[in-house]
Order: sequence, then structure tokens, then C-alpha cells
Amino acid sequence: MKLIVGLGNPGIEYQFTPHNLGYLTIDRIANNLGLEIRNRQCRALTARAVIGGQPVILAKPETFMNLSGLSVRELVAEYQADVKSDLTVIYDELDLPLGTMRIRQRGSSAGHNGMESILGALATDEFLRIRLGIAPDRKIADSVKFVLTPFRKAQLKVVDEILDAAADAVEVILKEGPAAAMNRFNRKPEDSSGQ
Repeated sequence: MKLIVGLGNPGIEYQFTPHNLGYLTIDRIANNLGLEIRNRQCRALTARAVIGGQPVILAKPETFMNLSGLSVRELVAEYQADVKSDLTVIYDELDLPLGTMRIRQRGSSAGHNGMESILGALATDEFLRIRLGIAPDRKIADSVKFVLTPFRKAQLKVVDEILDAAADAVEVILKEGPAAAMNRFNRKPEDSSGQ
């Protein structure tokens, strides 16, 4: 069983914030499949799906971001998942510009508290992650306030596009493997200057 976990914070006040891009990606995948993420188990909202011929659990931990590892560890145990080959975690990345995506097979948390929790709970960094850029084109004074403030209207088109791309990346991972997804999606944003 493959586990696709999107990180975020529960609660309507966090729904459309940068920190919830993982949740929003899971919602986009479920919507594309005509599913609802409504089963409660392992401290998460979940749904079963088949993507690329593979049985999948889509999950949104309800532990709040900083305790995501508790839920992910329970999901891995419940489904006897091999962390290295079965787990994909989707989350926001302040070090990448809004609208960009990077897929990695291992690595540090880079200061992301949800990832730090998962790394600690699983005692390994060897699992697939899809990092979705949220960095604005201007300097931010308070990163905590920034990630918990809803997207501005002017950003919604880019957010919609990255959610589609992330959903597509999950499908490619499941159909063709992580290497194919990295080759296809780990590109620098198009140069808008035309040069």
C-alpha cells in the first residue's frame, strides 16, 4: 500500500494558507478522483484510492503541523508500509519560490517543523518528498505569520497551477517511479523575460 501524505494544519482558518499546500494537494488529488477525504484513522483524515494501478492511502494528519510524525508513524505501521518505497510526503517549502516544485528521495527537514517531526518519528530521512515552493518575491519579516496567512488573490492562479502539477507528479511517481517524476518536474521556473 502506498501512502501519500499531505502536511497542513486542521481548521478553517488555516485552509488556504501556504503551510497547507500539502493538504490542498491531497484535496486536489481526491477531487480529481471523485473522492472525499473523510475517514478518520491514525490521527488523520484518509481515503483509499487506486492511482496508476497502485492501491493508495491519501492522508491529511490532524495533529497540527509540528506533530505530523505521530500520525505518519501510525499510518506506516497500520499499512505495514516500507518507508523508503511506499511513503511520499507533500509539504510547503519556504526556500523555493511560489509555484516551483522539487521532488527528493531523502534529505533534512531544512527547518520545516512538520518534516522535523516525521524525521524524528520514523528515524530515517529516506522517503520521498514533494516540496512545494511558497517563497514570495519580497522579503518577509515574520515567517510564521507568513505561512499561516491566507494566499492573496493575486497568488491563486499560481497556487492552482502548482496543485495541478503536484497531483500530476504523484501520478507519475506511482505509474513510472520517482526518477521519472524528478526528471519531469524538477525544473527551474520558466524565465519570464523571454531570454
